[in-house]
Amino acid sequence: MRVHFNNNNNGEEEYLSDSDTASTTSSESPVWDLAINEQPEFGILFDVDGVLARGSNPLDPAIQAIKLLTDTEGNLRVPVAYVTNACNRSHDKAAQIQNWFNIPVSPNQVIHAPTPARLLTEYHDKHVLVVGQEHRQEIAEDIGFTNTCTIEDIRDAYPFLDMVDHDNRTRVAAGSFSDNPSFPRVEAILMIGEPKRWESSLQLLIDLLLTEGKPTSAPTSVKDVRQLPIIACNMDLVFMAEACMPRFGHGAFLVCLEALYRKITGQDLDYTALIGKPCEITYRYAEHTIAAEAKKIGITRPIKKLYFIGDNPHVDIVGANLYDRFLKQSKTGNGHIHKPLPRSRSIPCSDHLMEQTVQAMESLLVGTGVYNEEKESKKTDNSDVYHGHRDIMHEPELAKPTRFVKDVYHGLQHIFEQENFRVAT
Repeated sequence: MRVHFNNNNNGEEEYLSDSDTASTTSSESPVWDLAINEQPEFGILFDVDGVLARGSNPLDPAIQAIKLLTDTEGNLRVPVAYVTNACNRSHDKAAQIQNWFNIPVSPNQVIHAPTPARLLTEYHDKHVLVVGQEHRQEIAEDIGFTNTCTIEDIRDAYPFLDMVDHDNRTRVAAGSFSDNPSFPRVEAILMIGEPKRWESSLQLLIDLLLTEGKPTSAPTSVKDVRQLPIIACNMDLVFMAEACMPRFGHGAFLVCLEALYRKITGQDLDYTALIGKPCEITYRYAEHTIAAEAKKIGITRPIKKLYFIGDNPHVDIVGANLYDRFLKQSKTGNGHIHKPLPRSRSIPCSDHLMEQTVQAMESLLVGTGVYNEEKESKKTDNSDVYHGHRDIMHEPELAKPTRFVKDVYHGLQHIFEQENFRVAT
């Protein structure tokens, strides 16, 4: 079925099929019958919640949009990937998206906040503490970490540490407990999401950071302690759920950890890597994924442009604009990096990555999720409170998209018009 677009009396575009347009003259109804480009040189990245779905239910414009991407047999004609700051198992999210839209979705197409840590191979065989909630060790194993432990393991190995838990005070006082000297030193910390019991986790994390991963004796001087490598995934301060106001996200937990570490040591917590939107490594990994998907569906041309469709200007759009800046600034004529990224946001050189070919990224902001155009226009408070991570400089211009579209369907319309790409065969 060929899809057309028609303007209604309110100036809004409607979804029209061939049968719908039978009563509409061609002069009144612009049709996407543009020059055929069987091998696109672009890829599309979708945020999930607020763009394709709300909660567990797909959005109607997304159902219509995905149809535009497929051929008559339901196969994708354009390479796509799904980029979310959630910390789920990729095969679960792939199955969910596949069920929503009845299209093939591989777990490799789903990029969660921790996914780019696959590139940090120097830590994969170290003894790594994984902080998060459900499936955290399984997620870590899936991205390459082979030797992990949890906060609960630390608590069991060193029962006298968690004194913020008064129940544990009582338990320890009533029994015969001792440290486990054979418990291996923690060599790195992978923070994939906020834990359940913040107060206990904060205490134990500080203990590990002050003792180089072996909290059996206090340091002589906290200023002389070599800090453990920390990989933090997802810096979102808050997120929207069913409540009337935003809820604390993993970024809020990081703020607490940073404040405690600085108060105790007088020094800033040093992150080895920040991963997840809006950091550049996530978009580089997404480019790699798009290149791999393009190859899989038979595209031999290099991908030269990426489009990111998101609903959060301070995460999705900032990240897309940061990566566009990186693409434009990072290479000189001889291929060398012109302006390196800060250490915590650096992109490792890796043989696991497909060749970088993208020259530009555009960002499209939809109004079906976090961003609400009507509410934004009615705001009377012009104060600019920055919710981003301290290692990402506040630049309000980066939150401005290339284009605002009311939903993902109209986002694809814009992309296909830009690329002179035929909607359906």
